[in-house]
Amino acid sequence: MNQPRLKEFYQKNVVSELKKQFNFKNAHQIPKLAKIVINIGLSEAKENSKVLDTATAELEAITGQKPLVCRAKQSVSNFKIRQGMPIGIKVTLRNAMMYEFLDRLINVAIPRIRDFRGIENCFDGRGNFNLGLTEQYIFPEINVEKSDKARGMNITIVTTVEKDEPARALLEHFGMPFKNRENK
Repeated sequence: MNQPRLKEFYQKNVVSELKKQFNFKNAHQIPKLAKIVINIGLSEAKENSKVLDTATAELEAITGQKPLVCRAKQSVSNFKIRQGMPIGIKVTLRNAMMYEFLDRLINVAIPRIRDFRGIENCFDGRGNFNLGLTEQYIFPEINVEKSDKARGMNITIVTTVEKDEPARALLEHFGMPFKNRENK
């Protein structure tokens, strides 16, 4: 099996650049991707079970992996949720599928966002990056005519470093279009 293009680029170019930029002494200090988690919240799934099937099929088309249905752990009467009801779906991508998805996200999906001016600095302080999307239609795998509703999703990119600066540099080398820092 061929190695993903982004992983090959990481091994040939990004590792040496990051080692120089942050003066890492050990090869294990160099940041790398650990996993990518994609979540979709489905609050309307409690009334309509077809919503769960449609969202599952769409997320499976986007990621190439069958999503896991997340169920409510406890009942919440204010939200009319009972224990065991489906409330969302998630996919965890690792290894080759993770690099393929990130490549499609950066080079295909993000440029299709309307009125795009760059991604905000959404790091959590521990080297992980969170990206919220308002609709799934930016992915070319989704057929707009067959989809019933625009659904938002959260994409979490988990890295192996504990600081935000090396993780941001890693994603910048991959081509993630962040907003300029001087605009803060």
